[in-house]
Formats: sequence, C-alpha cells, structure tokens
Amino acid sequence: MSYLEWAECQLAELELLTSMFPTQEELEMTDQLAAAELRGYVEISDSADSPPPSRPQFLIKLRLDTMDVTLSCAYPSEYPSVLPEIAVRCASLSRAQQTQLHTDLNAYLVENCQGEVCVLSAVDWVKENLQPFINKSLSAAPVPKKESASAQPQEVFSRLWIYSHHIYNKMKRKNILEWSKELGLSGFSMPGKPGIVCVEGPQCACEEFWSRVKVLTWKKIMIRHREDIPLDQQSEDSSAVRNIDSLRKFTGFEEAVFDPHGNRGNHMDLGLLYQFLNEKGCCDVFQIYFGIEGR
Repeated sequence: MSYLEWAECQLAELELLTSMFPTQEELEMTDQLAAAELRGYVEISDSADSPPPSRPQFLIKLRLDTMDVTLSCAYPSEYPSVLPEIAVRCASLSRAQQTQLHTDLNAYLVENCQGEVCVLSAVDWVKENLQPFINKSLSAAPVPKKESASAQPQEVFSRLWIYSHHIYNKMKRKNILEWSKELGLSGFSMPGKPGIVCVEGPQCACEEFWSRVKVLTWKKIMIRHREDIPLDQQSEDSSAVRNIDSLRKFTGFEEAVFDPHGNRGNHMDLGLLYQFLNEKGCCDVFQIYFGIEGR
C-alpha cells in the first residue's frame, strides 16, 4: 500500500469514530491540525510517496460501570499496515496492571487485527476484558506479609540507558518528558534516528518509567546499559552521605537536540552528543551505544 492508501483508511476510520462518539466528552482530538492535514492530504494529494505532514492523535473516553477509562490513540504513517499506538488509562488499575493490560491488548491486536483498522476492535476488547481483568488480578493478589524493619528492601539508585531505532512521534516525546517529571527522574531524551533516553533516580521509579515506555509501539527499543548502586554501599569519600541526589549526573530532565540534519532533519550530530555526555561525566556509554569511541 502507498501512503495515500494508508491515509484514506485512517480518514475513513476517523469519520466512523466521530460518528460513533460525537461529543467532545467521548472523543477528543488532541491535535486538530493533524486531522485537518490528513483530510487535505487525502483530498488533494497527487503523491503517494511521502506521508502526511503530521499524525492524528485522539482520546476515546469510556464510562464502564463505575470506572472512567481513556484510550489514548495515535496513528503511525503506515497504519493500518502497522498497529496504532494505544495506551489505556484507568484509575482503578495499578501501574503493573496497566502494563499487563497493554501487553494483553497488543497481543490481541497482533493476532486478530494486523493490517486492518482496529481502534474500534481495541475499544470493544477493553469493554469486554477490563472488569474480568480487574477481578482476576484481585483474586490472584497475594496476602501481604508484615515485614520487620530489618527486612525492608534496600534502596537502590539506577540509571537506565535506553536505545530506540527512532523517536519521532510527538505523543511519545511528550509522554517521555511528562513521565520522567512525574516519577522524579533526571536525565535526557534525544529524538530522531536513533533515539536515546537516559533516566536516573530511585530504582523503582526507573523501572516504572521503563514499564510504561516499552509497551508503546516501537520498531525496536531496549535497555542498552544500566547502572544500579545500592545506597548503603561505601562511597569513595567516606565522609560524604550517599543518597539519590548525590549520585545524579543530570539536573532535571530535558529533551536534547544536537544540530539535526538529514533529509527529514532527524539525524543528530553524534559528535555533539559525545561532548554532551563527556560534560556529564558519562562519555563511556557512547561506545556502549555505538560500538566506537567518541571524540
């Protein structure tokens, strides 16, 4: 299929969705311009060789019994040949439950909807499976045991170096920034091709960040390298107090862009990336990422 054919499928599904969810309280277009550009692309485009200039993103809001559920959806340019990006948010679910729900939903879509428009199928699946999923999770939950003070888990500082084939999508980039802030993590993300994300802070917060990011739709994503440091481990300076903030190499979290170039402006200057890492005292990770020494 061509980009134009993909766009025609996307527009047809959007029109169906807006007819089924006609109010702003049911379906909210988070990027109105992208929807208008998609329609214009389909109606006047004479080229099937390049994708539309932007991608529609929208929220579908459901009321299931006493639960409010939101499906956050975004179309990749090649949808429906590839799956859409769908994230389910429900206050009745823990983070671990949401992660498992995403995994189950994606498995269902891969098995039953590959190559077809499938947002409505995802909505129906959530309607049918959310309450049974919650009931099953509650029945399977172990009875918590009281722990003595000496049995408390050891606090650990972590730094995760995440590699992605690419990071283009505006919603993913927004999620990365918002989730890192919400979880109190420092570090940076570098969009483009390849995409790089570094998060550092309490191990539990880093693991939660990774659990959210990895269930989004990626061509390829992995933890390339990780650093875990128990806080009661002896520091080099015995007079210094080792805590989370003393181990951070970054102040806050930022999206870092290094002189983008290339046909789509999506390749960063890796020399500038190396300088940035060197300034932060972690230039050794450059060779871990790219297999060559930076300079």
